[in-house]
Amino acid sequence: MRFIDANVFLYAVVKPKGKVSNKILERKEKAKRILLRVENGEEVATTVVHLSEVANILEAKLNLSTALKFVENLLLAENIMILPVSREDYLMALLIAKEKNVSVNDALAYLKMKEINVKEVYTFDNHFKNLDVAIVQG
Repeated sequence: MRFIDANVFLYAVVKPKGKVSNKILERKEKAKRILLRVENGEEVATTVVHLSEVANILEAKLNLSTALKFVENLLLAENIMILPVSREDYLMALLIAKEKNVSVNDALAYLKMKEINVKEVYTFDNHFKNLDVAIVQG
């Protein structure tokens, strides 16, 4: 099992406007391949916080109905473990974020990964290099 960061869902689903760099196009293709593996049953984990990040951005970028359907599918997928987050988790993540110079949500992902003994993360966020995890990009 791997943790899946919010940016993977977003790269796969959100259509960019205007001219797009090759780097972004590559990430979009890799993200789509990751989501295809998940759709085919690969088990992944994420948190309610990361799901909320996805929901907020999709609601802003897509029409509400499409965004809600996408989030609903994630919530109902049996192979996607949606981990709860407590206030204490977020406080601990804040400490890790300060210590490792990463965002609080990246630190939260790291904390929850350790909790379920997951050592690999699907992400395009290079800040995970500051954490003791393996980054997988497609």
